[in-house]
Amino acid sequence: MPLVPSASAEEAKEKPAAASKEGEQEITALSKQKWQWMSEQNVEALSALFHEKAVFVHMGGMMTREQELNVIKGGMIQYKKADIQETTVKLIGGTAILFSKIRLLAVVGGNEVTNPFVVTEVYVKEGEKWKLGSLSFTRTMGQ
Repeated sequence: MPLVPSASAEEAKEKPAAASKEGEQEITALSKQKWQWMSEQNVEALSALFHEKAVFVHMGGMMTREQELNVIKGGMIQYKKADIQETTVKLIGGTAILFSKIRLLAVVGGNEVTNPFVVTEVYVKEGEKWKLGSLSFTRTMGQ
């Protein structure tokens, strides 16, 4: 006789899926907010979001949390607009990995540039808050 899942077994399956979907939406919204704060040079909000051990990987090299905040505050990189074309989130325990395909408009060293990137963001859950642990830019071929 085939086993038919009971309603409670079906509900148990749906709860993790719903929690996962909520987590994905939360991370996606947080990432969008981060891009806004970066464009506004809101170092105070970014400082609260960035984990103290965070690492940032740009085309020109790797930076610590403090270096990234100083670059944003000093205007050495001015994030103007991140046109987010596609986003995927993977949740693994208390870690969220977000992949975004973007076109980034920025001013770097006084020059306005637009580049296509795949951006990888790694968030870690500390208590009830998500902290950004890593932000990596991979330039893609194309427009």
